Amino acid sequence: MHKKQFIPFSEVKNKKAIVVDSTHANGFMLSHWRGAPTPAAIQDDTSAAIVLHALRQNLPELNLPYVSANHFDIDGFVGVWALLNPEQALEHEELLRQMALIGDFRELDLNHPLAGEALKLVCWINAKERELFYKPFAADEAEEKEAAQCVQKFKYFLREFGRVLQDPDWERGAWEDEVGGVLLGYRDMYKPDTNITRHPEIGLIIIQTPHPVHYYALFSRTQGFDMVLACYDQNKYELEYKYTTWVDIASRPTLPRLSMAPLAERLNELETTSHRWTHDSVTDTGPLLRLDGDKLSRTEAYDNPTEREIYSSSIPVSQLKEVVVNYYRESYKSIQPRYNWTWKEVKELIR
Repeated sequence: MHKKQFIPFSEVKNKKAIVVDSTHANGFMLSHWRGAPTPAAIQDDTSAAIVLHALRQNLPELNLPYVSANHFDIDGFVGVWALLNPEQALEHEELLRQMALIGDFRELDLNHPLAGEALKLVCWINAKERELFYKPFAADEAEEKEAAQCVQKFKYFLREFGRVLQDPDWERGAWEDEVGGVLLGYRDMYKPDTNITRHPEIGLIIIQTPHPVHYYALFSRTQGFDMVLACYDQNKYELEYKYTTWVDIASRPTLPRLSMAPLAERLNELETTSHRWTHDSVTDTGPLLRLDGDKLSRTEAYDNPTEREIYSSSIPVSQLKEVVVNYYRESYKSIQPRYNWTWKEVKELIR
């Protein structure tokens, strides 16, 4: 296999490349993005896992000399790094898979023997990304967009990651604060005052817990579900479609995303505070329905629930849960879960 070079996404139009966690007409795509032509034999839930399958099978298309991606996130970075360092990647395959799951789907499972080490590495990347560059989605508000700005992130992390992978404790000062917060929240998820209700027929899990926690803790209880209704004390609520329904996952069928607009309208009929229920588009990476959600930037919406203000509703928690469950039961009653929904099909369901 030829030694590879990372190139900016803008160069892919002139240099045929392996494109990770993205799509491009001039690329061989290793991506879980919806509709990406990833070979069936290597499909998986994360793009990094797809890359690792491709390396394990030594696909002939991997002989391309260039690798690229149009954004920086942990899943995409792990995939790019693996292609540039294939022997190390296969040596640490399961650890890298855990990193991608935590980083992309926020599904931390500390029962997995490598999840703790993966969490350290993910939080090291998060910390250095904030310290040296910019937060996820902050490039949306800049003149130079993500595909161009992310190149500097890739250069830094591609240079430094192999060192930290060997012993994450070398960088304890960078990751320990976030890891500590995640572990405290993870513990909260198993306390008696956290109640979890599952509605598998509609892909919804309801987590009722006293206060917001880090996403890696909140979503640690959500494997196999695609919507999370978080109910906190003082009638504070957020409903979210997980990223698992923005991409094509291979491990299980899913229900398609549906518009939150009718649900927001119903909640606004019940709401008596000055705040209004708003919702994101189904094509957003993680659409939120919440009070005054339209006042959040994409960066704030992507950040952890602990980092944004969540307003108190006048709707009692029992009524709120009933309205949400009934809305989705009715909306999904004639729709069956399946694999590989297209965006065209999802958008047609909204009409």
